[in-house]
Amino acid sequence: MPELPEVETTVKAISEFENKILLKIIIHNKNLRWKVDEKVWKLTKNKQVLKISRRAKYILIYFDDCCLMIHLGMSGKLRIQNIKDNFFLKHDHAEFLFREKKIIFNDTRRFGSIHLTKEPAKHSLIKSLGVEPLSKDFNKKYLFNICKDKNTEIKKLIMDQKKVVGVGNIYASESLFLAKISPKRSSRDISINEIGGLVRSIKKVLNNAIKLGGTTLKDFYSADGNAGYFSLKLNVYGKENENCKNCKGKIDKTIIGQRATYFCRECQI
Repeated sequence: MPELPEVETTVKAISEFENKILLKIIIHNKNLRWKVDEKVWKLTKNKQVLKISRRAKYILIYFDDCCLMIHLGMSGKLRIQNIKDNFFLKHDHAEFLFREKKIIFNDTRRFGSIHLTKEPAKHSLIKSLGVEPLSKDFNKKYLFNICKDKNTEIKKLIMDQKKVVGVGNIYASESLFLAKISPKRSSRDISINEIGGLVRSIKKVLNNAIKLGGTTLKDFYSADGNAGYFSLKLNVYGKENENCKNCKGKIDKTIIGQRATYFCRECQI
């Protein structure tokens, strides 16, 4: 599943379309997670793209009076292609046509979505989301105040999109390893100093993943066709029974919140 680093990498790849004119959008399959509204292609013809950014895992393409919201879902990806190239891949559901190039939305499982809104911050899918983990708002005080009264496993809490967005399964495991905190620990039992270390670890892991183009574990590639290389830097995720890089103990695997979780029993307490 594309997480925050993969979405940020995609945003950077398609940033070349800022200030370009979107000629039209062609929808080949309306039946994504939510049916694509006809406003998406009717109200965006011949509009200049003013800005491309991200909120949580939503790609935001701004025009003068509206904004496209694109979510990649479980298996979605964007692909940049020359406008003259007419080859299509299975599961290509939408085309965003510019003068020389086009962006193609491909989604095998069709859990992605495309919406058009005037104010994305007020959209029902965005307005209840938590803080951005790379922002100043995500700090030791903020996370400690959330944790201090919660008897929830810390890994489950930092993956709660209403608390903090974009810390997906891979990055949660890696951040907790870096902070030397067991993913099974109760959030309310973690000291404020440990919370500070966890905040720094989350920011470090996400920034490193973005620099390396995200994590390509199955079929995620950025819009420019490049694979992410953060998978080469993983310390615990997917490494069950391998030696820990810190203490030479064995990496263990458990299930937290129905998600596979990897950690070192010796290093992470």
